[in-house]
Amino acid sequence: MASERRKILLVSSEAAPYAKSGGLGDVVGSLPKALKEADVDVRVVLPKYATIKEEHMQDVEYLGSFFINLAWRTQEAKILRKNTDTFPVYFIENDFYFGREGLYGYGDDNERFAFFCKAVLHMLSTIDYYPDIIHCNDWQTGPICMLLKESYSKMIFYSRIKTLYTIHNLQYQGVFGRETMDLLGVPNWCFDNGNAEFYGNVSYMKMGLMYADHISTVSNTYAEEIQTPQYGYGMDGVLRSRKEHLSGIINGIDYQANDPATDKRLVRNFDRNSIELKKENKRELQKYLGLEQKDVPMIGMITRLADQKGLDILTQVFSEMMREDIQFVLLGTGENRYEYIFKSMAQQYPGKMSANILFDDTLAQRIYASSDLFMMPSFFEPCGLGQMFSLRYGTVPIVRKTGGLADTIAHYDTETKQGNGFVFESYDGNGLLWAFREALKVYHMGAEEWANVVRNAMDCNYSWANSAGKYIALYDKLIKG
Repeated sequence: MASERRKILLVSSEAAPYAKSGGLGDVVGSLPKALKEADVDVRVVLPKYATIKEEHMQDVEYLGSFFINLAWRTQEAKILRKNTDTFPVYFIENDFYFGREGLYGYGDDNERFAFFCKAVLHMLSTIDYYPDIIHCNDWQTGPICMLLKESYSKMIFYSRIKTLYTIHNLQYQGVFGRETMDLLGVPNWCFDNGNAEFYGNVSYMKMGLMYADHISTVSNTYAEEIQTPQYGYGMDGVLRSRKEHLSGIINGIDYQANDPATDKRLVRNFDRNSIELKKENKRELQKYLGLEQKDVPMIGMITRLADQKGLDILTQVFSEMMREDIQFVLLGTGENRYEYIFKSMAQQYPGKMSANILFDDTLAQRIYASSDLFMMPSFFEPCGLGQMFSLRYGTVPIVRKTGGLADTIAHYDTETKQGNGFVFESYDGNGLLWAFREALKVYHMGAEEWANVVRNAMDCNYSWANSAGKYIALYDKLIKG
């Protein structure tokens, strides 16, 4: 081992509670806590976005600054450090690149994250911290793996640092024009030999896949799926070539912050031995959302509104589902067409459906705790956190068998009383309708039968403790070389 205590630098474009647009932020906000509890010297670095709330930037220390060259431009990087109760967080500050309203989606994202990656590596020579491993996450950090191997490792200070590259969603690959190579300042043959080239362009994701010492993704099933043309998004050949250096480690959630027995965001707390109290949350949510006050199956869905999440097949059969005596609660934002469709559905089914086209953490928690069923009919789902939150709060998932959903949800069997959800395989409306009807059938078998599947759900343990142990084993393997 390179040092008595493992030193891991987690690099990400997001980390809750500072910046979050999806599951990546949740993971990078939670995983370090579990690593710290296992005595890992873990630290996190991310850009200082203008959208970070002032309350999260209290007691931040300025460590210094330096200049980063990006072909035709030179920009200053300021390094800030915040000491939290658990682990230090570093921020790369530059208002030209990060003083904007959003995290991504700008025409110069290639330059913004080239600057970030270079600044992270340069930062190491100016702070009192030498990591054994730089743990990179998603396309925004892919260039670090290439820069370290092609440029920085030639310096003794950087030569022993290893990289782990985690894919959270392969669909987003950071593809830019060839001129991006000039920004990064690496030799042209890095493009010519295919290490960075992707169908005539440059891919930050491919840089991570080709240059990292090891690749991980967020579930075992997804690790297999992305090696196929259907789910590989053009990277399946690269991943097959590196399959000996590819692992799947399921994500987790923070079980202390998400405990139905103590969660202050709920109207009424409950646990597996008092699941009847869960109904009080449902009644209050019905009142809050203007739904009919009646004891019928409530289906919750908290999602980004996009095809990946199975909304195309859900909208095909939604009217047929709503013929049943149920209620449906949606929370999320995304593609305009789906926002319009669900707003229209809510008008069509007053008292039965509530479409909340926004994001609200407290409302999300109340939906997890109040619903009877949770809908996740995803086309693909690298890991998924929604099903883990719903299991924790005794809300039984309806999922498609893919990625992390396949690894965490087993179909409930009324004979054996085993299983924690309802699972369908074929990606079509008929498959979803079948799982939906299976769930209603069990619900209407009576309180005792339903309580059994709810307890099965609540007995699952997808806390970070298990997953953190697997990451530590992988870190140790890399450190030992």
